Amino acid sequence: MSLKETIMRDLQSAMKKGDTVRLSTLRTIKAALLEKEIALRGTTSSVTPDDEVAVLLSAAKRRKESIELFRTGNRNAEAELEQKELDIIQEYLPKPVTPADIEAIVARVIQETSASSAKDFGKVMPAVMKELKGKADGKLVQEIVKRQLGG
Repeated sequence: MSLKETIMRDLQSAMKKGDTVRLSTLRTIKAALLEKEIALRGTTSSVTPDDEVAVLLSAAKRRKESIELFRTGNRNAEAELEQKELDIIQEYLPKPVTPADIEAIVARVIQETSASSAKDFGKVMPAVMKELKGKADGKLVQEIVKRQLGG
């Protein structure tokens, strides 16, 4: 079942249950997926699972930024709502990998690319992120890569 179909099924379920936060969040995700689909019309490609994950990651990132801003402005009720929406979005994202897994992947990529110093960051980081796309926070990956390269 595709992500779009899953969202539609869960959207109907949220309507029946009267879960307004889930309903609103799923409608937002559905709209974002539809926007992506429309943007790709006329091209030879259609929406791929990677595109769907990218849409979800974008929505999650926006929620995280909003939470931070609301908390900074002492607007805790809004921050809690954004957190609930973020939790719902994360249900549809691939399960994140552990820091230990990231360490292992970075070490393997460093070995494969024969990277030896911080100068090789540009070779290592894209390869690692390609493998971990949607599964790990880019900032954490960046820190691990820098640390392992001695930067």
